[in-house]
Amino acid sequence: MSDTSSPMKTRNTGEGDFWPDEGPQRSRRKPLIISVVAVVAVIVAAVVVFLFTSGGNGGPASANGSALTPTVWVGTGASQGTAKLNLRTADQRPLNAGEVFTSDVKTVSHGKYSLNLAGSQLSGDCRSVTWGQGLQADLAKYGCTQVVRGAYLSADKRYAGQFIALNLDRLEGADQIIRDLDPQSKSGFVLPLSAPGVSKFGSGFSAAYGQSYGHYAIVSWVQRNGGARPATMNELLDASVAIEGANNFVWQRLVLAGG
Repeated sequence: MSDTSSPMKTRNTGEGDFWPDEGPQRSRRKPLIISVVAVVAVIVAAVVVFLFTSGGNGGPASANGSALTPTVWVGTGASQGTAKLNLRTADQRPLNAGEVFTSDVKTVSHGKYSLNLAGSQLSGDCRSVTWGQGLQADLAKYGCTQVVRGAYLSADKRYAGQFIALNLDRLEGADQIIRDLDPQSKSGFVLPLSAPGVSKFGSGFSAAYGQSYGHYAIVSWVQRNGGARPATMNELLDASVAIEGANNFVWQRLVLAGG
């Protein structure tokens, strides 16, 4: 994230401290309900620790490499601060790639992690850039009109990430897509975008974080480039916070919607 945080959630770094994420339109965002979010964060941290120590090396891959999922997945419900975007009827103008991948997010950073945009694509065919019958059925049911993907790579080529935004017709649909993307649902996932320098994305150990922002479902998906297992989950957690910075467009949309 050029702004390295996003609203209405907390992350546990494994170092015992929680922090609220804020974005570029801070004055327009509602405060966290600390007690509830802290409990959720503790549960999330426990799940991540379990998955990281369970020995998995990656999600399933089909013979042609299309059925890729992250090793670790954390999905979160809607950000209440984006309620004005709960229906696409309040946000009818289609996304364009230049609006999402502005100069501010060509490089995204958090802590010591900095990644540069290596490739981007906006597709109006949600089926063609996803796999899985369950996911694709829900994308059709909830009127998916666009999938935006950006591939990121650190300057030293050690870390790679994918930013994904899906444009659904309503919040209910975005929430359902976040549930579908959970590898345990076996519904499917979004195909990673290929880009120069990005090696075998999704075929090794990777982690993804998904959340609904109004009628948008947004995912940040990261790995060590090539898919090697990280030394600690902090590597991928912090890198995912950086990748999520490309969600700045949501807050501009929120302003235009009167949020």
